[in-house]
Amino acid sequence: MKTLRALFACAALLLTTACTQIGITAANLPTHFDGNIKKTPDIAFSATPALALDIYSPANATQPLPVIVFFYGGRWTIGERAQYAFAGHALAQRGYVVVIPDYRKYPDVKFPAFVQDAASAVAWTHDNIAMYGGDASRLYVTGHSSGAHLGSLVATDPRYLTAHDMSRDIIRGFAGLAGPYAFIPEEPDLKDIFGPPENYPEVQAITFVDGRQPPMLLLWGAEDTAVGQFNMDNLAARIREKGGRYETKIYPGINHAWIVGALSWMGKNKAHVADDMDEFFKTQ
Repeated sequence: MKTLRALFACAALLLTTACTQIGITAANLPTHFDGNIKKTPDIAFSATPALALDIYSPANATQPLPVIVFFYGGRWTIGERAQYAFAGHALAQRGYVVVIPDYRKYPDVKFPAFVQDAASAVAWTHDNIAMYGGDASRLYVTGHSSGAHLGSLVATDPRYLTAHDMSRDIIRGFAGLAGPYAFIPEEPDLKDIFGPPENYPEVQAITFVDGRQPPMLLLWGAEDTAVGQFNMDNLAARIREKGGRYETKIYPGINHAWIVGALSWMGKNKAHVADDMDEFFKTQ
């Protein structure tokens, strides 16, 4: 019993502290027994650099389904796609083909390399997802924390998809879970990742909002001490100023980890993040 309590105590610290791996393992346990969801792993989407993605989809789908590209967080330094199987399953259970790509991280690369990787994943998905049961005309992007930062820049700064001869118009909607959209690097490693200071406007999604970016759903937990509410508020204000479309939602009692942990079986009763994303995407 003590071991079980310890497991759940660590699970409650999902994505934080030394319990990270135990929490992620617990979050992903049910995915190993869910025969309703098909996983297609280890699909290369970039040869140089060598990067791959996993795809989750309803096993018995009979027609093309809408598509979600999910970018996981990890402060631009850690994380891997297999850790987020729970997110793939949660969204696939709602009738989506879900793509979870990896991307390069610091210290191997600095900004904007990881955003370029994210754009490559979105472009690959648009061009190839039909082979995996997806409808590229209904393509959505989401992410948590630094993953939301990547997705927000791909959705707002047209240069990333222009590099693939595509436009932001291929993205029908964006949902950001506690993303840093308006931050200025302060810690030494972040200054190294994003500097010099004259680069900082390029790092912020608010810089590129022009009213023509995809509709955005901005989600934040009221107990989040890692990414401040000003990121959501400033991005929403800029979208409103430019005449764009957005929605915001704050979850009481939810911190930075649990806003993505709510996609797992452990957190689905804490906040209805997957349902809110589904409802938003279906209206776009």
